[in-house]
Amino acid sequence: MSKLYIVPTPIGNLEDMTLRAIRVLKEVDLILAEDTRNSGKLLKHFEIGTHMQSHHMHNEHKTVEHLISRLKSGETIALISDAGTPAISDPGFLLTRACVEHKIDVECLPGATAFVPALVNSGLPNDKFVFEGFLPDKKGRQTRYLALAEENRTMILYVSPHKLVKTLTEFITYFGEDRPVSVSRELSKMHEENVRGTVKEVLEHFEKNAPRGEIVVVVGGKNDKPSKKEGKEEKD
Repeated sequence: MSKLYIVPTPIGNLEDMTLRAIRVLKEVDLILAEDTRNSGKLLKHFEIGTHMQSHHMHNEHKTVEHLISRLKSGETIALISDAGTPAISDPGFLLTRACVEHKIDVECLPGATAFVPALVNSGLPNDKFVFEGFLPDKKGRQTRYLALAEENRTMILYVSPHKLVKTLTEFITYFGEDRPVSVSRELSKMHEENVRGTVKEVLEHFEKNAPRGEIVVVVGGKNDKPSKKEGKEEKD
């Protein structure tokens, strides 16, 4: 029976791969991978020999029609990204939408994604939150900040390491230096680090310690009270 499986993969620690994910990847007819070189290492580790094909932001518009044809013919396909859950700031949305439009079954397996542990371990309210992903680089960035400045819910952003200091500096401009923030780096990996405090405190930390690796930033909403001067909390 034709079906598209959305399969999360570990964001760092290979022990986070689920038994169900391994089984599905072994059973499907084709695996779509964001980067076949990266995913090849994962598949080799778990002894998965299924044929793999690249599916990334630069070719997904061109390949969707062909993939829909394969699915309609009765094949099963699994979509994975380099890390975490596909379609969350990664390729996958276009194919998923096309499957829904063509009434092809889509099944998303539960599994690793970076923003959930970052939100939970931030200590900031998580009963309501908004996921922003990556902010626009230039056009629309200021407009987005002006809107987020009025956001009362906890906000989650993905930030590349070379833009973290700039982004935290922008937070001071739009949110104020006392807004609570938590920066999680290299989640689930050997050098995991979580730095919490006011925007000013966290900025000072990363001005002295150049950030590396994958980064998730969690920011308190507009009505969050300034955090007490307890200093930064780090975990390696």
